[in-house]
Amino acid sequence: MGALDRFAEFIDWYPKGMSKEERHLVYKVDWLVLSFSCIAFFTKNLDVSALSNAYYAGMGDDLHLDGNKLQFATSMYYVGYAIFQIPSNIVLTRLPAEYYLPAFEVMWGLFTLGTAFIKSYKQLLVMRFFVGFTATACWVGNAHIVNSWYTRQELGKRNAIYGCVYPLGAMFAGYLQAAAYNNLNGVHGMEGWRWLFIVCAIITIPCALIGVFFCPNVPDRTRSRYLTEREKQLAVDRLLKDGFAKTRGIGKGLFKRIFGNWRIYVFFVVGNLLWMTPYPSGLPYGLWLDDLKLASGESKYSPAMVNNLSTITYAATIVSTMICGFYSDWRQNRWETILYGGILILICNVLLLVWKVPDGAKFFAFIGLGLANGPTNLIVPWLAEFMSHDLEARSASIAIVNVGWVVINCVVPIIAWPIPSAPRFLGGYIWSVVMSVIEIILLPLPMILERRELKKGINYAQMIAEESAIVTTGLEEKTRGVDDEQSLEETGQAKNEKEVEVNAMSI
Repeated sequence: MGALDRFAEFIDWYPKGMSKEERHLVYKVDWLVLSFSCIAFFTKNLDVSALSNAYYAGMGDDLHLDGNKLQFATSMYYVGYAIFQIPSNIVLTRLPAEYYLPAFEVMWGLFTLGTAFIKSYKQLLVMRFFVGFTATACWVGNAHIVNSWYTRQELGKRNAIYGCVYPLGAMFAGYLQAAAYNNLNGVHGMEGWRWLFIVCAIITIPCALIGVFFCPNVPDRTRSRYLTEREKQLAVDRLLKDGFAKTRGIGKGLFKRIFGNWRIYVFFVVGNLLWMTPYPSGLPYGLWLDDLKLASGESKYSPAMVNNLSTITYAATIVSTMICGFYSDWRQNRWETILYGGILILICNVLLLVWKVPDGAKFFAFIGLGLANGPTNLIVPWLAEFMSHDLEARSASIAIVNVGWVVINCVVPIIAWPIPSAPRFLGGYIWSVVMSVIEIILLPLPMILERRELKKGINYAQMIAEESAIVTTGLEEKTRGVDDEQSLEETGQAKNEKEVEVNAMSI
């Protein structure tokens, strides 16, 4: 066993007892699934973050984005993002993902490029709508792919890597904005913020081609050239044994399969409460830094310093996401880690609601909310585990829960976090504290309802595992039958040959 294998075993990257063949399969799947998914998500976050970075780099002044216009432009992106999200993830279960997802990535790259040449606020709204509409397939589509290849002991770590892409993209976009402004501002008569959108598009469009070669779709529909037929079958079998069902198809019963049980409703509420309550670690944190003044009345931090300090929350999110992903797999549950995050969110939001605390306490609260973003990435694998019995319903459910976040993200910032009320945001912090309390109260609900199902004899994971055993047994018997027939044929053929030899000798 090499040093890399020993390290992988030490960090529990591969569950104990995994065969060498299965380990080799998972190694391949990691490269195929995570490479394209993470690159696509990275470019999406790059394009999304470009708007706020361009705003600080001069777009706000050039396009007269006063009042809440920046938030309205952001909301237009989420309107487009929400409209097509659920149909997209349902269609994705039928069409080849290796072509479907890259095609949409090319389209949002082109609309990002078009944003570089806008002349008015209205044109900005149109472009942001279509960037959102075409980017809709990215996050939820790739989340569906990621959560369709791994067992329960593997999902937390892989979702952690996928989740880290968001803060990495936001951090890189900030540095990219600074480089574009400092080196390209005025080149060919174009402002630096316009060059930022051009550079983002140049990165995005070629990256889409990676999906054509690497995206493996889902296990029972994969056509990946990098997996053998044996490995493709093994990928399906190991998921069946872990309670993850194969595709059931899209039909009239899909609506009932999605909305006919409590899962979608509970995770819609719990997930969106958890996703939205760390909101102050983003824009409110940056606006607070920008508002800090020295005794002389000058800004305490330059725009570059504000950008650098803002990245601290993203770095905290990355560290927390990785720790939480590994810890939840090790503990083999998601709720415990999410609970720790919920408590931290409540403490930090209470500090910011009080407000009249030292600046050091505010720094702690904002960075603490960045740390609390880590456990929020566990909502999707938790939902995937609860919906393991139905692939199409699981894909649609991930999209539905995310649409809830999109809608909330369109409305709540404008109502609770209006820019004119910065940096105090009294209404926003009241909302965050109340929602944090409700989220902690509702968190045990999935386990309570699942235990109630088990008492009634409903165990979806066991049903899938038993079906898997029946299918496996049937295949083995069929294989043995074919082998027996072949043996009989070979015996009969040998007997006939021997009779021919005897007759020949007699002659």
